[in-house]
Amino acid sequence: MISRNKGILAPDFLIPALGLVVAALVVTPFYSMVVRPRAEEIALRQRVMAAQGAATGNESELRSLYVIIKDPEQQFVMIFAIWGFIILGHKLLQVRAERKLFKHDFVRIQPGERIIPEDAMDRFKEMQAAIDREPQWSERLLPESMLAALHRFHATASIQDAANAVKERAELAGDRLDSSLSLVRYIAWAIPAIGFIGTVRGIGLALSYAEDAIKGDIAPVTSALGLAFNSTLVALVISMFLMYFMHIVQSRQEAFILETQTYCRDKLIDVMKVPVREENTGSYV
Repeated sequence: MISRNKGILAPDFLIPALGLVVAALVVTPFYSMVVRPRAEEIALRQRVMAAQGAATGNESELRSLYVIIKDPEQQFVMIFAIWGFIILGHKLLQVRAERKLFKHDFVRIQPGERIIPEDAMDRFKEMQAAIDREPQWSERLLPESMLAALHRFHATASIQDAANAVKERAELAGDRLDSSLSLVRYIAWAIPAIGFIGTVRGIGLALSYAEDAIKGDIAPVTSALGLAFNSTLVALVISMFLMYFMHIVQSRQEAFILETQTYCRDKLIDVMKVPVREENTGSYV
């Protein structure tokens, strides 16, 4: 989650890139093999019924999901939505992996035992060795915060400075988590924009068929207006779901940052102690 590896093999680069490819590979065949053939069947039945002088046709068919989502704008909306959900799912799994570390006791403190500045470096080295033995712990917020607190406590002999070290790491991680959602925010903005593009295109098509409508053929106009309204409808509905999922992920991330600070305070900061130095003997008590 707080990885500093920015290469092309880093998960924070691979997941968004592969997510777009996966979304396109899932949605495109689904549209070509399922959505558009079904929509064409419904349109053909409607034309046959109209040619036979029947009524408008089955209203449920006219409002079929396949008819509503059949246009290219809706297809792009689906691709962007799945892309966003993949990225958010990855972020949610990252938070879950980080929170599993709360079950581990990194600094083994016996009841009544305290950490003094002289012992902080030994604790730091023990913890660093344990992290080196467990690759899945490297570059995780919780162990990094505790290491920073121990190092700062050894250097300054100040409990407040150690607490500030944890807070600084947590705030930095929070900023990184927030910036990691910038692509999802762009996707959440782009989905309604694509819907509005469909609306403009549909209205433009409807106006181009105005002469046919005057002559009594309103089918092209209604089809174009269907594109205009359906593209916006689909985009706004999907955007609402994506924004809600992003809200859940952000809430989990913020809760994780607070839980990390609480854990460090309870398990580490609260057991630190700065001995009082006696003026006459120069010793600590």
